[in-house]
Amino acid sequence: MSQAPVRIERKTRETQISLDLQLNQHGESKLDTSVPFLDHMLSHICKHGRMKMDLKAVGDLEIDYHHTVEDVAIVLGNAIDKATADMTGVARYGHFTLPMEEVLVTVAIDIRKSPHFEYRVPAIFDGRMGTFDVELIKEFLRAFAVAGRLNLHVFVHYGENRHHIAEAIFKALGRALAMACARDASGALPSTKGVLE
Repeated sequence: MSQAPVRIERKTRETQISLDLQLNQHGESKLDTSVPFLDHMLSHICKHGRMKMDLKAVGDLEIDYHHTVEDVAIVLGNAIDKATADMTGVARYGHFTLPMEEVLVTVAIDIRKSPHFEYRVPAIFDGRMGTFDVELIKEFLRAFAVAGRLNLHVFVHYGENRHHIAEAIFKALGRALAMACARDASGALPSTKGVLE
């Protein structure tokens, strides 16, 4: 079942970002961060995560991509947190192991409302892909986990091609998110404590 759309806006001295997000929704996403590689990775989250985004980000790209990448992750995390504020009937857990060419990646998520981030990748996953610093992928995922109040575990079992590794991470993230954010009609809170915080 689709959920109500969520709108998040964030403005700092470094970036200005607006995001409309709808979970459990197929459709064309509009992604414009002026960082083509980031747009490409976000498109994987949308497609595989069964979510629709209308995202516009303007940042201080004349300095570098760091502020824009991190702040987009914060806004997306805030949106996921807001969209799952009512956890009744939400699956809570999601995981996906994704093969892509020579790469195998597992991403696991718990919408626990208490953030934790684990990132295990091979040493080869470093350097640059075009103008994009590979280290920014870790920064994106960490900021996303914290802002979304998620337990997020990313494990690259093996792989050699850095682009394949990056795509596999974001596709698996989308699949795990779709599973964790899925709703049913039970109205049950997925916790024996009776509360998620």
